[in-house]
Amino acid sequence: MIALCICSWATAQTPQGSEQKTTSLDDAAFTFTEEQLEEDDATSENVIILNSNSNVYASQAGGFLFSPVRFRYRALHQKYNDVYINGVQVNDLESGQFRYSMVGGLNRLTNNGSYILPFEDNSNGLTSMAGTNIHNFRASNMRNGHSLTLSGGNNNNYVARAMYTYGSGFNNKGWAFAANATYRWSNGGYVEGTFYNALSYYFGVQKMWNNGHSLSVATWGNPTERAGAGSSTDEVYWLTNNRHYNPNWGYHNGHKRNARIINDFAPTAIATWDWEINKKMKLTTSLFGKYAMYSRTRLTYQNSAENPRPDNYKKLPSNFYEVWTQGHIYNNPYSLADWQTAYDYWTSDKANQQINWASLYDANREAARQGIDLLYFQLRQHDNHTTVALSSALNTRIDNKKSLNFGFQIAQNTGRHYQTLHDMLGGNSLHNINSYAMTTYGPESPKIQYDLNTAGPNNAGRLVYEGDKYGFDYAIRVRKAQLWANYSEQFGKLHYTVAGKLNYDDMRRQGYMRNGLFADNSYGKGKTAKFLNGGLKFNADMPIGRSQVINIGAGYELRSPQASEAFISPEMNNDFVNNLRNERIFSSEIAYQLKSSIVDVNISAYYNHLSNVTEWRAFYADDAGAFTYASLTNIKKAYYGLEGGLRFKITSGLKFNLIGTISEAKNINNANVRYLNATQASYTDDIVYNKGMRENGTPLTAASAGLDYYKNGWSLRLNLNWYDRIYLSYAPNTRYSSYLNSRQQVFGGVFDNEGNINYDAIAQEKGHGGFMLDGSIGRNIRLKYGSLYVQLMVTNILNNTNIVTWGYEQTRADNSFNIQTLAPTSERVYKFSANPVKQYIWGTNGMLNVIYRF
Repeated sequence: MIALCICSWATAQTPQGSEQKTTSLDDAAFTFTEEQLEEDDATSENVIILNSNSNVYASQAGGFLFSPVRFRYRALHQKYNDVYINGVQVNDLESGQFRYSMVGGLNRLTNNGSYILPFEDNSNGLTSMAGTNIHNFRASNMRNGHSLTLSGGNNNNYVARAMYTYGSGFNNKGWAFAANATYRWSNGGYVEGTFYNALSYYFGVQKMWNNGHSLSVATWGNPTERAGAGSSTDEVYWLTNNRHYNPNWGYHNGHKRNARIINDFAPTAIATWDWEINKKMKLTTSLFGKYAMYSRTRLTYQNSAENPRPDNYKKLPSNFYEVWTQGHIYNNPYSLADWQTAYDYWTSDKANQQINWASLYDANREAARQGIDLLYFQLRQHDNHTTVALSSALNTRIDNKKSLNFGFQIAQNTGRHYQTLHDMLGGNSLHNINSYAMTTYGPESPKIQYDLNTAGPNNAGRLVYEGDKYGFDYAIRVRKAQLWANYSEQFGKLHYTVAGKLNYDDMRRQGYMRNGLFADNSYGKGKTAKFLNGGLKFNADMPIGRSQVINIGAGYELRSPQASEAFISPEMNNDFVNNLRNERIFSSEIAYQLKSSIVDVNISAYYNHLSNVTEWRAFYADDAGAFTYASLTNIKKAYYGLEGGLRFKITSGLKFNLIGTISEAKNINNANVRYLNATQASYTDDIVYNKGMRENGTPLTAASAGLDYYKNGWSLRLNLNWYDRIYLSYAPNTRYSSYLNSRQQVFGGVFDNEGNINYDAIAQEKGHGGFMLDGSIGRNIRLKYGSLYVQLMVTNILNNTNIVTWGYEQTRADNSFNIQTLAPTSERVYKFSANPVKQYIWGTNGMLNVIYRF
C-alpha cells in the first residue's frame, strides 16, 4: 500500500527513456522452475544458474532449459552452490541449501542476478564448487517504471498469476523506491487433489548521498499454503492409468482433502551500506535477518491400525500373486483370484484410489468408545529458523591490472524443530508415548515416554490435544564466521586469480523433551562441535589467439559437515554422528573457449574429489518395525565429466544452440554406517555396500539442440532435449553388510566363491530417460503509453511422460528372516526391490504471459 501511494510522486522524478529491451530472460522465465522453487520435501533443490554470459553451456543447462527434470549442475548438491544477496551469503546455515521458495514470485529481482562459474573471479568471496549466484536487492536495481503481468495456464503448481512491480530509479534528491507484489493461485492444478495459494511481496528504499554513501533497506516474503503431490510405483500408475496419480487426498464431506498441507513463510529484511571511498575502492556492509516458518502435515497411524495410504502395498494386486517370477511357489488359482479381486477393486471405483477419510473418523470414534488412543491422526512437523548475518567486503582496484578484495561474514541460525498434533480425526485421546518402543519395553516402562518431564504418575504419559507438541521438540544452533580474500592480476596475456578463506563453525543441539530412551542425553544443551577449516583456489585465463582462451583452475577446501547431517538421531537425543570430521574437497577444471561475432564455443573437463563426506537418512525399516535413523560416514565421492556448448549466429536474428554433458557422480568406497531404531536405545555399527552408487534425481547425461529467433519484436525458441542415466535414491539398509551376509547364507547370490560382492545383487535402480520438445513464442508491442509483451511458453510439446525425474528404492526387504538364527520367517509375495517409487515428468503444459510496462 505504501509503495502504491508513492508511485505517482516518484514517477514524476524518474528519468525518461529508461525502457529496456525485452529478452528471453524475463518475467516468464520462472514459469517452469516453480517446481524447484517450491521443492519437494524429500528431494534436494537444483543448482539454478540465472545468467552466465561467459559460458554457453552453463547459461543454458543450469538455468531454465533443463529445469523440468530437476537438473543439477555437475550433479552437485545445492549446498555446494553459494547464493548471495547484497553481499551476504544467504544459504541456510543448518542444511547449506538456499531455498528458492524464499524469493518465489520475485522474478524481477532474481532475474537480474548473475552466476559465477566455479573458477571465475568472485568479488564476494571464494567461489563454491557448484558456482555462486549473486543477487542485488537494492531498490535502485529494479527496472524503472511500472509493470503488470497476468499469467494463466496449466502450470505444474499454479494456474493463474498476477504480478505488479515498480521501480522509481534515483530521483534528483537521491531517493529510489521499488515494490513487487505477486499472487499465484490454483484450486486443482496439474495434479488432482492439490491447491496452491501464495502471495509474494517486496519493498525497498534506497538513499544515495553525494559523498559516496548509500543506504538501502529492503524486506520481502512469500507466505504460501499448498497441498502436496505424492509419488507412487509403476504398478499404481498402471492401475490408475495416470502417471501423476496423487495418493495424498480423498473426499471428506463432499470436498477434496489433502493429507499433506505445506505452510511456508520466511519474512526477510536486509540493510546495506555502500561507501564508495574513491574511484578505486568501495566498502559494502550488509545486515541480514530472517525468520522462516515452515510446516507440513502428515497422516499417521498406530496401535496395529492399517496403513491409511490408498496405495499401500498390501492393497495392490502384486501382493497376492507374484508377477515377477514365472511358476512362483505362491502362485496358484486362489492367489490369481485374489489378484483379480484387488485389480477389480482398484479399477472399479475411483474412490478406492483415494484416502477414505470417513473410515478413519469411524475407526477413531470406535476406539474412543473403547477407551483406546487414536488409531489415525494428522501431525504437523515444524521447522522454524531465526537467522542473523553481518557481512562486509572491501573491493579495491590497485591499478589497471591488479585488484584485491577481502571481507568477513559472521552469522548465527537457530532452528527450532518440533511436532504438533494437528487433527485428531474424530478421536478423543492421544498420549505422548513412543508406540514403536512399547513392543520392546512394555506399556509401563519409562523408556516409552517421549518426555519424562511430563510423563505423570506411573508413566501414564501426558495427554496431548490438537495444537500440543508431540514426539519431539529440539533446537539446533549453528554459528559461522568467515574471513576471505582474493587477488587478481593481468600478467601480460595471462589473467589469474588466487582466492582463500578461513572459517570457524560450531553447532549444538538443545532438547526440550526428555526422551525415555535417552533420559540423560536428550533434554537441555548438548555438547558443541567445533570446526576450523578453509580453502584455496587458483584460476588462470590464457588467450591463445583468434578470440580463443584456455582456462585452468584448481582448488582445495576443508568444509565442515552440515548441522542437518551432524546428529545421528536429533529427534531423540544430543548425540553427534560418530567420527564427525571436515569434508575434504579437491576441485579442478580445464576449459577451452572461443568467442566471436558469429560463433561461441566452450568445452570443459572437470574433476572433483570429496572425502570424509557424511550423509544422514531417516526411514521406516520394516523388519525392525520402527523408524530408523542412519548416518553414513567416511564416504568418498568423485564427480567428473565433459560439458560443452555451441552458439552459432545463422543470421542477424537467428541463432543455433547446441549443448551437452556426460558426467559421472558416484561413491567410490563402501561407507561406515551407524543406525538407531526407534524401538531401542542402542546403536548398531556396520558397513554399507554403497560403492558405485550414483547421485540421484538428476540426469548424468543431457543434451539440447535449439533455435532462437529475435527480430522486429518477435521472439521464438524451440529446443529438443535429451536426458539419460537418471538414477534413483538407493536404500542403504538393504546394502548393510550384516543383511547381505544373512541374505547370502539363506538365499545365496550376493557374493561369489571368493567373497566378492555380486554388484548385480545390489544394483542401483534407474529411471527412464528420453526426448522432450519445448518451445515459446513472444511478441513485444510498443504502445503510445508503454509496451505490451505477450508470450506463450509450452514444455513437453510431444507429451512424453516416460521420463523419470526423481524417485527412490523402497527400504523394505523382499524377504523377511531372523538375522540371528538365519531362519526365514516369511517370503513376501510383493517385491519391494522391483517396485521403486518414481516421479515422472509432467505432460504437455503451458502458460500465457501478458506483460504491460508503463
